[in-house]
Amino acid sequence: MSVFGSSVCPNLTTLNCAAEEGGRESEHYMHGVVADTILIGARVITMDPRRPEASAVAIRAGRILAVGDAADLADYRGARTVVQDLAGASVTPGLIDAHMHPIQGIELAVGLDFGGVREPGTFLRMLADETARVADGTAGGWVRGWNVDYDLFSTLPMTAAAIDAATAGAPAFLMFFDGHTALANTEALRRSGITGARRFGDTSEIVVDEAGRPTGCLREDSAFDIVLRTAPEYTRAETLDRVRGILGGLAASGITGGCIMDGNPATLDLLDELDGSASADHEAPSGLPVRIVSAMAHNPGYDEERTRHHLAQRDRRGKRWRGGLVKLFADGVIDTGTGWLYEPDTHGDGGTSFWADADEFERVVHRYAAAGFQIATHAIGDRAIGETIDAYLAAGVHSNGTAPHRIEHLELLADRDLRRMAHAGITASVQPLHMQWRKADGSDFWAERLGPERAALGWRVRDMIDAGAPVALGSDWPVAQTDARIGLAWARLRREPGNRDAPVFEPDQVLTPYEALQGYTVWAAEAQGDRDLGVIAPGYRADLVVWADSPLDVGADELLHLPVLTTIVDGQPVFAASAA
Repeated sequence: MSVFGSSVCPNLTTLNCAAEEGGRESEHYMHGVVADTILIGARVITMDPRRPEASAVAIRAGRILAVGDAADLADYRGARTVVQDLAGASVTPGLIDAHMHPIQGIELAVGLDFGGVREPGTFLRMLADETARVADGTAGGWVRGWNVDYDLFSTLPMTAAAIDAATAGAPAFLMFFDGHTALANTEALRRSGITGARRFGDTSEIVVDEAGRPTGCLREDSAFDIVLRTAPEYTRAETLDRVRGILGGLAASGITGGCIMDGNPATLDLLDELDGSASADHEAPSGLPVRIVSAMAHNPGYDEERTRHHLAQRDRRGKRWRGGLVKLFADGVIDTGTGWLYEPDTHGDGGTSFWADADEFERVVHRYAAAGFQIATHAIGDRAIGETIDAYLAAGVHSNGTAPHRIEHLELLADRDLRRMAHAGITASVQPLHMQWRKADGSDFWAERLGPERAALGWRVRDMIDAGAPVALGSDWPVAQTDARIGLAWARLRREPGNRDAPVFEPDQVLTPYEALQGYTVWAAEAQGDRDLGVIAPGYRADLVVWADSPLDVGADELLHLPVLTTIVDGQPVFAASAA
């Protein structure tokens, strides 16, 4: 079902529909303005408390012109206006994935997808089959895999020796689902020149045995990047093609925008190339199918020259993308003991900041905040969250003036920091669908390290909302699925969607259907400082989703199968179910 057809006459008066400060706009427009498109016969869920529902939307020049019913919008109809009767379908604002890695992900999500594989025999057979497949030189002879579950190594040792036989002398590199741990076999270690432990400026670690020999387990990116630099890389053309494919696929579940939580100036160059912003034809449509806000990562040990170069990128933007965001890390992950905790985990780990010089983190926060950047910090453990709040407050500002600073993940949040975060207006960017790796008996790596008392404090999204903290929801792809319907369902259920017998984790933390939708629309837009997205109201951008039924009325278990009929960005369809 494609919603739009022809455009209006170019001789008509251009209307400036830009939303006024704070996302609120004038309800009155100049006489004689004609819509490009009018959608009628719909259930419009506006996310606007002033007018929560409507049945018609008028669009002009990529912005929403008016909202009401068909009679209200009749005056905006002209000879070339496309009027589309949606016959009872539902319309919501376009969904925004508040945390994802579509560019870094193509470097990590390579080879076999081991998602859902928890039986060691199956895992090793898949590795052996892949080794046979690449033996002829495919993929440069490297065996690659991703989305590996820690649970496999409840019985297998997490070592190169455990996979050497299955990989038969070929170099192998496997990435765990969270993107924070990798396993390399003996040949990959040899080719990479890894012979023992090394010192890094962060908590990255080449795990070694008692004799100082590398085990094959590599924690955090400074360690596993050594192997990645040895493995074959994509060409520029292959990279562009894969990113186009990933971004293009987002719209199938209603996603019209996303926040990229990694990158560097080269990432912005790539977005510029995809967007077509460098083209002399400024009227040409964007090559990006969705709207992107892209962070640049600043890691421990960056020198002054590199920092200055990062700072100089603040105002870069294109037709459908912009920068202005910096991504920092305060810790790693709880599953392997690199999450930063107020009290040690059950293995005695969790007492270390990601930064070897913890004071450097605060200095970097202050430097970017003073330069007008929005700051997003990966903080999973309770102390990492608390120290990040401290650093934000010490910088003397809570936002860059338009967007609140953010904390990403917040898997374990202490009461005292919940209150402080809410009071300061710091956004909590959370991914409830990450609970899919938990087990009812608490034997998963995450819960086992925390113990039952602390594990019961995981992903406190309801508490965050009730405390008044801004919240945004996302996937963290390639850690979890990009399909936003899965994320919406997990936020509402806190269990595996479609499996009513699955354990519900902390049932007091479930969200209402409306709150879950807010987390993917208006709240996600506010989290990145966009006051003209996430709401269907005059002056807002016409980023919309047309659903076969209302995502508020469909049960969370059925939400996975709710058809997205059309996804619209800037008033134009970027996905249509009939063409899928």
